Amino acid sequence: MISDGFPLPRPSSSVWLFLPAIWLGSSSSRRADPRDPASSNQPAWPKDKSRVGICAESRFSTLSLSALQVRFSVLTLVQFSVANMAQDGESEAQNPETPDSTTTRPAGGTEFSWCKAVPGGTGVAVLGLLLSKPPQIPVLQNALHKLQKSHPILRSKIHLDTSTNTFHLVTPPNPLVQLQPFDLQSTSRIVQTQSNGYYPFHTLLEHEMNSETWRDPVSRDADAFYATTYTISDDRFAVFLRLHTTACDRSAAVALLNELLRLVGGDAGDEVSDEKVDLAIEDLIPEGKMNKPFWARGLDVLGYSLNAFRFSNLSFVDAASARSSRIVRLQLNADETKNLLAGCKSRGIKLCGALAAAGMISAWTSKCLPDYQREKYAVVTLVDCRSILDPVLRSNHAGFYHSGILNTHDVCEEPVWELAKRSYTAFVNAMNCNKHFTDMSDLNYLMCKAIENPGLTPSSSLRTALISVFEDPVFEESADLHEEIGLVDYVGCASAHGVGPSIAIFDTIRDGKLDCACIYPSPLHSREQIQGLVDHMKRILVDGCNDENQ
Repeated sequence: MISDGFPLPRPSSSVWLFLPAIWLGSSSSRRADPRDPASSNQPAWPKDKSRVGICAESRFSTLSLSALQVRFSVLTLVQFSVANMAQDGESEAQNPETPDSTTTRPAGGTEFSWCKAVPGGTGVAVLGLLLSKPPQIPVLQNALHKLQKSHPILRSKIHLDTSTNTFHLVTPPNPLVQLQPFDLQSTSRIVQTQSNGYYPFHTLLEHEMNSETWRDPVSRDADAFYATTYTISDDRFAVFLRLHTTACDRSAAVALLNELLRLVGGDAGDEVSDEKVDLAIEDLIPEGKMNKPFWARGLDVLGYSLNAFRFSNLSFVDAASARSSRIVRLQLNADETKNLLAGCKSRGIKLCGALAAAGMISAWTSKCLPDYQREKYAVVTLVDCRSILDPVLRSNHAGFYHSGILNTHDVCEEPVWELAKRSYTAFVNAMNCNKHFTDMSDLNYLMCKAIENPGLTPSSSLRTALISVFEDPVFEESADLHEEIGLVDYVGCASAHGVGPSIAIFDTIRDGKLDCACIYPSPLHSREQIQGLVDHMKRILVDGCNDENQ
């Protein structure tokens, strides 16, 4: 057992998931730079909070911390400190440019984390469109090329330099993506093999999320962007965009979807000047925003790694078998959504607080614990940092520019709105302390260590939190263009069966109706388990609003 007298810094910010959820960096002079060859043996303490991979024991009352785990935590702190001092004063790697205009730049700290996580199953971003009309392949292909011209990072390749253990983004001058079409027979084979009668569109989306495109970064350089079409039936067709999260977080994905729909619909819109493959997020944080004393940084690294053993998880169904990402959707009608948003507004909180609270209460209830028994759950809230970087980036700027805050909450039987208020207040307080910037490097470093040492997490589960949510939902309204191209349904999400939360929530309010894609690792958790939890979340939210209105 961990002694109650052992001083453990309490975590107040953390990683994502995206992502999932679903999608981090800094610019202090005192940080280990994963892009530098001198730190090749230190997998970098990047900045992406969404994926710190030190996870929790399922019950604090049964917690045991072995001498090996303590030794690892101390050694991690020593390695972190040595790497940090070794990189002090080192110059940044240059971006070479070849005569054919192919550009190369080293991956930033957060990007390095994603490059480490994606081969293990976390960070494959997918945009799926379900259509009632067959897509016009030449038009779609041309639209994709225009997207790659406007956003050069979408035509990048992910290159691993094995001699220095560093990743680079290699960007050629011309668009590369080519549509891969699957006819009705090929699509049917995929659906029949994997669906077991499940909704074919979701089956294909899961198939795309679990693609092994980036499984082996050593053997070849893989593109950051792929596109596929499927013929599901005579009147149902699907288009999927599959992206490496280094090149596209959720905000970028939403912008790309809207741009693509305009281009396919024949509306080029305003001409957008070509972006550059800009600096990583860690190089765009405003001066002084992530400053932290060296000793405090070291203590936080140790504190995060030890405190993670206190977290509770959902029960694991099968922790031994190979994993894949699956989807369950949480959907509310227009009236339910309106009441939920009104309840959040009246309390001065955002939707993310209510979703997180419902998830924690549902998880606690699923264990049938006594009313007085508390469990500690970790929640990751993801923040789009584009508007607070220096310089400020446009909302449609492609790349990964999210950060995350991790908060822990002791949960027992309590009203959803009380927990929602407590959860959101903790998030705001952490943001006000710049935790989304100051703790980026520490958490990304530990996330990489967890990827390398999964046995240090409960049952090698690589679970970093119970649930991940986004600070703000995506708002979408149907347009005449959607009807013109036959748009029936669409989903944006990312795989999370490597390092990540048990549930990554990607929330959209479409035509006034809440629609959440809930991504989970299977068979670590079963579909029945997650479907039951999500159904209970919905009842908690709806009943909470109804009780308020009575």
